[in-house]
Amino acid sequence: MNTSWLRKGIAVVVLTASVAVAQDDVTPTAEQLQAFELMQQQAESLNPQTGEIVLEGGLATLQVPENFYFLDARDAETVLVDLWGNPPGQDVLGMLFPAQHSPLDYESWAVTIDYSEDGFVADDDAADIDYADLLRDMQKDTRDSNDARVEAGYEPVELIGWAEQPYYDAAAKKLYWAKELQFGDSEDTTLNYEIRALGRRGILSLTFIAASSQLDEINASRDAVLAMTEFNEGHRYVDFDPDIDEVAAYGIGALIAGKVAAKAGLFAAAVVLFKKFGVFVLLALAFGWRKIMGLFKTDTLGPK
Repeated sequence: MNTSWLRKGIAVVVLTASVAVAQDDVTPTAEQLQAFELMQQQAESLNPQTGEIVLEGGLATLQVPENFYFLDARDAETVLVDLWGNPPGQDVLGMLFPAQHSPLDYESWAVTIDYSEDGFVADDDAADIDYADLLRDMQKDTRDSNDARVEAGYEPVELIGWAEQPYYDAAAKKLYWAKELQFGDSEDTTLNYEIRALGRRGILSLTFIAASSQLDEINASRDAVLAMTEFNEGHRYVDFDPDIDEVAAYGIGALIAGKVAAKAGLFAAAVVLFKKFGVFVLLALAFGWRKIMGLFKTDTLGPK
């Protein structure tokens, strides 16, 4: 695949940051420049893919058109942890990006793809959920997770509210909702737009990581992303066999709340992802890592 998007992204980072550094008469240290060089090397090592991609275990197939690209599990970990600053051990199946952007671009956004085999999720509670009450519970869980975040060296996060209130499509067996998050004292807020596709034995999770200001763009791209991803025959919700398949110990409400994630990881209940605003990378390096984290954050997957 053509990787001009990557060269362009890196060039923009260098040019923008170099001009800003020159204007402010700030010289990065050798260690800072070495760190940026490492980020360049990591970005250049990525292997973008298009076309038909069968996810691990054959549970689903992606049909990735030329206006997107896919990164496999290893490359996704590199982006999420090494380039975007999330906690290690994300363990996703892969990521989707719009083709015009490198992970280092300021305007870039991405979709993580994950699967949890917790059993068949019954959806009979979907119509009875009070989403205002659920939001208050989630905000408390998020606040309660902050001591662990700070102790581990990450900034606290606040769940501001719904960017999109949860909606369950009973016919398609797909669930949508979006959270607006603020990391530390950053003026920019992060968007984690969540989609869950229910399957025979578990849940396929798609999480858009972006800036909150990109909500309209994400909404415009949502259906295209969904069209790329479908459970293969034998793994679909309609393939459920009550005589042999396990039923999950939770329903739609607990799925939205995030308390049942198989990979709770570092911060248990309130899993969030962020994305650094790549165009400011070198500038932030010049001013120190504390500034960079304030400028580029997104948790679970989004800007921070």
